[in-house]
Amino acid sequence: MRIRVVSSREEIFTLNPNERLVHLAFRPSNRDIFGLVETCPKIEVIQVPKSYIATVSRSIEMFLQMQRIQLVEGDVWGHRKDICEYFTIPSSVIEKIKDMKIEGKTAEEIEKKVSKESKLNPGMVAYILTRETPV
Repeated sequence: MRIRVVSSREEIFTLNPNERLVHLAFRPSNRDIFGLVETCPKIEVIQVPKSYIATVSRSIEMFLQMQRIQLVEGDVWGHRKDICEYFTIPSSVIEKIKDMKIEGKTAEEIEKKVSKESKLNPGMVAYILTRETPV
């Protein structure tokens, strides 16, 4: 699973329309988020750093809810955009989530343990849990 890392406003309009997971590495305005949703109609998750998520307006949060797009707080630890424009979630993390679900662990237990071990935000773990593991 890959997350497209966007580091500037100008980059939004050059994205592939099929992007589903996007991390905004800058403080997005309402216009930026509208542009992102317009450019990527298949988008499912927008991830924003903790320091920026508080600045996202309530109207944008409601708009994203109506569009069934999740707004998730989180970072892409150790990612170098100059090397690759995508942050890849290791398959071992996805396998761990699947295994824990098969073991009968609750979603909260899985989110807590996996986010602690992999430095993924619990919101992103919850998304992976619902998207990748239809067990």
